[in-house]
Formats: sequence, structure tokens, C-alpha cells
Amino acid sequence: MSYIDGFVIAVPSAKKQQFIEHAQLGDSIFTDLGATRVIECWGDDVHDGKVTDFRKAVQAKDDETVVFSWIEWPDKQTRDAGMKKMNEWIEDPEKADPRMHPEKNPAPFDGQRLIYGGFAPIVELGPVDTN
Repeated sequence: MSYIDGFVIAVPSAKKQQFIEHAQLGDSIFTDLGATRVIECWGDDVHDGKVTDFRKAVQAKDDETVVFSWIEWPDKQTRDAGMKKMNEWIEDPEKADPRMHPEKNPAPFDGQRLIYGGFAPIVELGPVDTN
């Protein structure tokens, strides 16, 4: 069964294009490591909640937009191997894939406010393949 990594981050609204370029370059690493799909979504209809919400979760400022993203993997084993490689590169940036080197592809957001986690799907609805 597939496995999903989910992410929420606040990005300065004025840096939307820079974020898109950062994601286009960096996200290709995940597909090279076995991910089947990477989706980056720019907040368009993100409401303030009474107790909590996406904006509060990442401490978004008035001039920031919430980005919701996910990576689809064919299974948890592929995800764990891919994330292990990513973590090795984070610990030793000089050995990292150049697409994720902070000097070559700087993140246009505060990574300390990124929230993320891995999720095992329990319900999936969609078109049925009848072939």
C-alpha cells in the first residue's frame, strides 16, 4: 500500500515564484528516490479557526501564505529508504545532491516552522479501474 508524507509551511507571499522554483528543483529529488508524485499547493481558501488552523500551526504572519504539500510513495519501505538518504544529505551537505544544497537552492521560508509527518492511508476513494 502507498505511503504519504505531508507538509505544511508558511511562505512569504512575495516569494511565491521563488518557492515554485525551489520546489521544482528540490522536489525532483524525491521522485528520483522513488516517490510516485509530489504535490505543492499554494493556500487559496485558508480560514482562521477558533481554536486552531493551518495558519496557527505554522505561525503564519499576515504577509505569508500557507503551503500544503504531500509526497506519495509506492510503499513505506521505499519512503524510509528515500528519507534515510535525504537525512544523510542534511547531516553532510557537502555530499548532498546539488538540488538540495542550501547555497544552490536556498529555501524561501523559515524551515523551523515546517510541520511534517508520515501517514499510512486507511481510506482511499477514487475512480475504479475496470480494465
